[in-house]
Parts: sequence; C-alpha cells; structure tokens
Amino acid sequence: MRVIGTAGHVDHGKSTLVAALTGIHPDRLKEEQEREMTIDLGFAWLALPGAGEVGIVDVPGHRDFIENMLAGVGGIDAALLVIAADEGIMPQTREHLDILDLLQVPAGVVALTKTDLVEDAGWLELVEADIRQALAGTTFQEAPIYRVSARRGDGLEALKAGLDEILHRQPTRPDLGRPRLPVDRVFSMAGFGTVVTGTLVDGGLRVGDEIEILPGGLRGRVRGLQSHKRKAELAVPGSRTAVNVSGVEVDQVRRGDILVTPGRYRSTQCLDVHFRMLPNASAHIKHNQELKLYLAAAEIVARVRLLGSEELLPGQSGWLQLELNTPTVALRGDRFILRRPSPGETLGGGVVVDAHPAWRHKRFAPQVIRRLEALLHGSPAEVLLQTAQSCGYCTIAELIQHSRMTAEQAWERVVELVRAGSLVVFDAEAKHLRDDSLVLPAERWQAETGAVRHLMREYHTANPLRLGMPREELKSRLKYSSRVYNVALPRWIAGGILRERGGLLADPDHEIRFSHQQQAQIDRLLERFAGAPYAPPSVKECRAEVGEDVFRALVDLGRLVPASDEVVFRREDYAALVEAVRQHFAGQPTLSVAKFRDRFQTSRKYALAFLESLDRAEITVREGDVRKAGKMLIQNQYSNR
Repeated sequence: MRVIGTAGHVDHGKSTLVAALTGIHPDRLKEEQEREMTIDLGFAWLALPGAGEVGIVDVPGHRDFIENMLAGVGGIDAALLVIAADEGIMPQTREHLDILDLLQVPAGVVALTKTDLVEDAGWLELVEADIRQALAGTTFQEAPIYRVSARRGDGLEALKAGLDEILHRQPTRPDLGRPRLPVDRVFSMAGFGTVVTGTLVDGGLRVGDEIEILPGGLRGRVRGLQSHKRKAELAVPGSRTAVNVSGVEVDQVRRGDILVTPGRYRSTQCLDVHFRMLPNASAHIKHNQELKLYLAAAEIVARVRLLGSEELLPGQSGWLQLELNTPTVALRGDRFILRRPSPGETLGGGVVVDAHPAWRHKRFAPQVIRRLEALLHGSPAEVLLQTAQSCGYCTIAELIQHSRMTAEQAWERVVELVRAGSLVVFDAEAKHLRDDSLVLPAERWQAETGAVRHLMREYHTANPLRLGMPREELKSRLKYSSRVYNVALPRWIAGGILRERGGLLADPDHEIRFSHQQQAQIDRLLERFAGAPYAPPSVKECRAEVGEDVFRALVDLGRLVPASDEVVFRREDYAALVEAVRQHFAGQPTLSVAKFRDRFQTSRKYALAFLESLDRAEITVREGDVRKAGKMLIQNQYSNR
C-alpha cells in the first residue's frame, strides 16, 4: 500500500487533478467546495498496475493553511508537485518544495497542469526550465515533468504511468511489529463512534487489537478498520487507515495524537535533532527562541536550545535540543519542520537523532556533539551504543525500537557489542539474550558504579556510626525502578563494590569506630546488662546512657537485639534465651508466658516482648495463651539430626 501527497500553490488545480485521476473529489467540506479551495486535508485513491492501491493526500496550497499541509505530508511515499502552466512557479510552490526536500520525501513527479490554457509552446518550455532550476539541488532534481489538463484529460495516463513507475521503485514499508498511526483526522460516525485516520507505519493493526492513544494514555480497542472505504481485518504499514476505536470519546482525541499498541512507545518532551536552515529564510535562529515544530501530524510549540553555537544563520546546519510545550511520540530518524509563528515562515527542518535524551545538554560540550554525530552518521553498532547511552537501562527490544532498526539488523550488532564488553547484560548468562533482557552501556555502568561508591562514602562520612544504608534508601536515592535495582544491586555486591550485612549496604572498607568517650559509655551500659541479663535496661534507658547514634550502632552491629520498641537484650543473652526455648520444646509441647517468666525470674513485660519476637521470627507460634514450636524451630531441629 502506497501513499502520495500533493503539493503546490493555491488554485493550481491540485484537487481538480486528483479528482480527474481517481474519480473522487478530495474536498469533503462544504466550505471547500463553495470556495473551490482546499482548506483541510482531503483524501482519494486509485489503483495502479505495478504499485497496486495508492492513497492520495490532497493538501491545501494557500499560505493561511500551511499547517494543514504539514499535517498531511508526513509518511508519504512520493509527492505530486502541481504547478499551473499559466502561472508557473509561485511562492507557495517554493515553500512546499522546500518542505518536501526538508522532509526528504524519497520520490516525486511534477504535474504541469492547466496546459489547455496555454497555446504558446515556447511558454511551456520556459515554465519547465524554471521548474528544473527550482528543483536543482533538492531530492526532486530528477523528477519527471508531465504536461496535463485535468479538464480535457490530456496527459493523465502518462502521469499515472509515471507515478506507478516511481512508486514501484520505492521499497515497501517495513513491518517492525510496533504500529503507530499519527492521527490527522478524528470524527464520530453514527452507530460506530470515534474514528481516527492517518498513515500507518512500523507495524500492522488488526480488528480487536488493544490500542493506546498517546500522549494522553487513553486505552481502547480496534472495533473496525477501513482502507479506502473498504472494511479490513488487517491494516498494513504504509496504508491510509481509518480506525474505529471503542472505549475512547471523540473529544478526547485530537490531530497530532499517536495511536499505538500499548507498551511499545512512550511520550517525550525533549528531542535532540539535526537541523538544516533554509538559505532563503528571512531571519536567523537564536538560543531559547520559541518556534513551531511540525512532526508527523503534530503541531507543537518548542523552545530551541542551540548546541555548539550562539546562533544559526540562513543556509547553515547545526544541532538543536528542542524542549516541547506538550509531549509527543517520536523515534530516531523521524523528519520534522520548524516554522516561525508570526509572521508565519518555514525556517528549516531536519531529523530526530535522539527522541529521549537523558539530560539537558551542556551547550558547548564537545562530547555531546560527538555523540550526536555518531547517532546521525555512525555505524549500526555505534548508533545502538549511543541509543543505549541515552535510554539507560532498557530491554533489547526497547533499544532496537529507539534505534529505528529492523530486528534482524540490530540483533547481530547487539550480540557483537555484548561480546566486546561494550554492552552489559543483566541476565544470568549473556548467551541467553532475550528481547526482555536488560542492557546498559559498559561506560555508563562504570559511571553509575562510581556514583554508587561516592554516594556510599558520603553517607558514611555523614553517618559514621551507622553500619550501612538500608536497601530501600539506596534505591530511593538512585531513583531506580524495582526491576533495575534488583539486577544492579547483586552485581555491586558480587563485585565487591558494596557489602551487605543485616539488610544494610556499606562500602566494604567501612567499619564503625567508637571514640574513647563513647566506648566508656558502652562499657557502663553493658555492665548493667550483665547485672540483669533477663531484665535489662529499657530502650529508653539505653538511649539516655549512650545516645541515639551509639545505641543504633550497637543494634546494627548485632551487639544488642531489640525484642520490641521498648525491650532490648544483649546478643549473647538473647541467644541463651532462644536455646532455652529450643530445649524446652524438646521435652514439652507448649510454653506459657508465665512459665517463661518464672523460669528466668523476669517480669511479664520482658517475657512477652521476647516471646512475641520469636513469634515474628516463626521460631514459636501462638495458640491461645501458650506457644508451640514454630516452623523455623522445627526445621532447625530436623536439620540438626
């Protein structure tokens, strides 16, 4: 399935020519038909011998509707540039040609229309010479020119044959298994509900598929599909597609939204791009200037951050970071246009090189420019590595998607990068690479490992009497997801970067060291414990004796074992009590609080706190007023036989 987009100056006969080629008048709005001027996008289709069914997007030519034109030319396979023979090249002809060239539309033909209004053959030769001069240096410099008259039918068959030939030469749109449809129209049909249309790319859609509309995150389902007003069970990449969506209201969707399958794409509000400014632009671009971005069918206000330069002059190319007022969906390789809002003017366009930059770049950092150059011009392996650098922890499937490569092309390079040690794989064995295997560039892993070391040493400096940082606190400080944290942390522990003891993480070289004064306080406190091991000082008394930090350090070191918020024992005393309970259950089936209290000549407060701590550890289990041997005690007894 192929799609052609028209282009050209207002009133040069685009819609009339489309109607003559297809038998379908693309102007669907009453106002358009009354004014004989295309205002919004129109659609038609025809069948060609070689290319098969071809959709045609008819765009407005009037400069007041240039935004609508831009919404229609994304995703087309070829352009039909329409120029009236009686007027020749006009301002909007040049602007449309500039846009097609900036978007790198791969092929096109020129229709020299209204030839029935020109009797002088020499005039036609002059117009064609002007056209050739205008096409020079663009992607259409070799485009054929066909003289036609839509009203008389002259040259229409030759034009169809020319379109068929250039479309037949274009490669088919790849099916990457991750469909996205930029919405260029949304409306409601009685009895059906919400319908959205656009050109489907990167994957197919089936009736019944679950869908998501980004950036809003609306979920729905494909109720029906149409292509060229015919029902279909499957829509293929490259086709003009109408999707009847259930579960989504018509006023919840707007032009520029992206219909995708859930989990395949995520929105962005920042883009790294390579930009080419038109030589005939009337003004330069300044840092922090606000412009209008046209990407697929979306129109978004963007703040321009110039990278590597103070300004960009007409005819120059450079690197930009675009900060978007509203989120959108983009991939590496997507083409875009930038326009000045007022007075309206197309300034230039280019290509997205990173749709999810990890940070706001330093404007004059050489390494930033080198990385962007690698993304734009590098080998497939370099592109994958730089994409991974931007993505951070991601699955191989996500990495391939953001790199805009086919799975076959990318997988071979991923394996090479893993074998070379350039990509770290967070799986048990690298030979078992899967789509959902997490990867990270080795350079970034080393940087993050260094950051963890630094963070932990800072923590120890600020908390010298803490044995370590709780697991969850480190996760929170790193801002890692559970999945990433659960694969990264074992690597740091196994690699000796971190030490874990009692659920606390620390630098392997860290040890708690008490001052002479603190050690004297500890000795006095432990003497009190030795004097009454089963009725020891309370937690409150301990804190009063040695201070909060020292008390917590004694707990972290295991020298004191809390039984409750109020009761704490020395480690050796707690162990003796546990052994006594084990011996008790070796000869008796139950143990009461009173019996335990009397056995150790303590109070009910200490007895109850200790036994409840055993309940939590599953050493004992409470049944009514007594305890029985718990799961952990039974297992230990069995394993010791």
